[in-house]
Amino acid sequence: MSDDEKRGPSQASQLVKLARERYELVMSEDGRPYGVKRNGPNIARPLRGKAGLRSELSLIYTDANGGNTPSQSALADAMTVLEGVAQAADPCVPHVRVARHGDVIVVDLATSDGRCVVIGPDGWRREGRSPVLFRRSGAMKPLPAPISHGDGLAKLRGLLNMSDEGFHLLVAWLVAAFIPDLPHPILTFRGEQGTGKSYSAKMVIGLVDPSGAPKRTAPRDLKSWATQAFNSWALCLDNISIIPDWLSDALCRAVTGDGIVDRALYTDDDVVVLEFRRVLAMTTIDAGALAGDLAERLLTIELHTIPDSKRREEAEMDAAYSEAHPSILASLFDLLAQVLKVLPEVELAERPRMADFARVLAAVDQVQDWNTMESYRASARDAVADVLDGEPFAQAVVALVDRSGPEGLMLTASQLLEQVDTPDRLPKKWPKDPTRAGGQLKRLAPALRTIGIEVDDSKRGPSPKKQRLYKLTASADRRCETASPASPNTPETASDLGKQGGRYEGDASVPPQAGGTLGDAEGDAALFAASPRETVSDLRQNRRGDAGDAGDAEMQPLSTYGNSLRREPQPRCAGCGEPFDPYEPGQTGHPGCEAA
Repeated sequence: MSDDEKRGPSQASQLVKLARERYELVMSEDGRPYGVKRNGPNIARPLRGKAGLRSELSLIYTDANGGNTPSQSALADAMTVLEGVAQAADPCVPHVRVARHGDVIVVDLATSDGRCVVIGPDGWRREGRSPVLFRRSGAMKPLPAPISHGDGLAKLRGLLNMSDEGFHLLVAWLVAAFIPDLPHPILTFRGEQGTGKSYSAKMVIGLVDPSGAPKRTAPRDLKSWATQAFNSWALCLDNISIIPDWLSDALCRAVTGDGIVDRALYTDDDVVVLEFRRVLAMTTIDAGALAGDLAERLLTIELHTIPDSKRREEAEMDAAYSEAHPSILASLFDLLAQVLKVLPEVELAERPRMADFARVLAAVDQVQDWNTMESYRASARDAVADVLDGEPFAQAVVALVDRSGPEGLMLTASQLLEQVDTPDRLPKKWPKDPTRAGGQLKRLAPALRTIGIEVDDSKRGPSPKKQRLYKLTASADRRCETASPASPNTPETASDLGKQGGRYEGDASVPPQAGGTLGDAEGDAALFAASPRETVSDLRQNRRGDAGDAGDAEMQPLSTYGNSLRREPQPRCAGCGEPFDPYEPGQTGHPGCEAA
């Protein structure tokens, strides 16, 4: 007998044998090896890492060998062999917290024994072993087992500081958060300091995916963000004021589905892929500085100011939340089951951005008789308007289109840069050249359409340059909203208004006696107003509508004796016979008129 036979199998061989006896070895679609305990919870354990199979195998070996521990080299050799075994198996998909299984949804309670909740169109039930494969991470905490005890939604309502409309939107978002195969808008709690944004976010994330760190600061780089998102189903970024462009893009991709490729540890040419689609939330005081594409993926809920007399201590809130948590989950699962039952029949006449989520809202409205769909549309419009308010170039484009009339504008990017009102000091995001102007207009187009401005860049100019042409048109509704108080349909002419000392639309240099009507003007009423001390005729004779007089009309109070506020015939000067506006009692003509 050889010396090797006398010594018996090596430590590495014993470790491999122990692992293959107790675990089924599988490989995920993104190339990660896992071990699933035979006849145990349907939980995928990674081969390496803090909660991996390596440490458990080491304990099993030590217990089986009288306390002798395996060497690190034996463990490393065993892991290499087990990875090879896993590669031979068919690829699988370990899920995080929630998963679709046929026509039901499975929620992992993240307990050590692998219990789960299965929700379907006919209701929900607790099961001891999940029918789908889940994986765990160090960031996850267990969910309490749901218990039907009272109205859980009413209990949740009592813990939150928001309007009924906002609460209905939140409940619909929570229901959608347990549906894994659709994009979810980013829940955004907005309000001033002391409105309970952070605590509300902590409670909401705890209902979906409890974690030791439910609220997190903005990540420092893309790799740290990907690691956080890969290991949690739901997470919240707290107290966001400014979002860099790279993080804005990363959040958008995480909503619809993302994959980050990174170099594998201890290798030069191998890579690992982190794939995820996540449920996200954030808190902010002002979301106006967000990028337009991110704003379109927000579901914003405003929080009210809490009076000091109604403010509650955090320990009291924690106790109330912990007590209500099981029944809140039960009520949410009840509503989710009803939504799954009616969802296949829901059809949308119009599909907004995030159309899959909108179908869930429509189903919730059908079941609960709420109006979350319209609330969501209003929230999206407000978010886009906030973004446009924070974009100086967008504001300049909007102002240009509003001045252009019903026909709109057809121009190149270079002409657009020339015609918009350019600030004296260019903001950071102001386009420096026509190429950047065209690109920024393209990026702003969805937001502009939301406020009623259509952007069409499908046409080209004549040869030889064939420059891209941009057609910018305001919708009829927007033109009505932005129209001046003096409607073009008013039967009075500009001449009539001039005789009465009132305002008229049009270029200040065009006299009202020229025969033009209000309909001929393009909305410059705000730029011209008759001075209380001089008539329109005087302005025409002396300065032809000097801009200073238009400003004077705004800065000086109108005389109570003037005719600009009355519908009386305008008096004429006793000396020269020309119309004039008296500004003192008893005045009969122009000041300084010799004949008067």
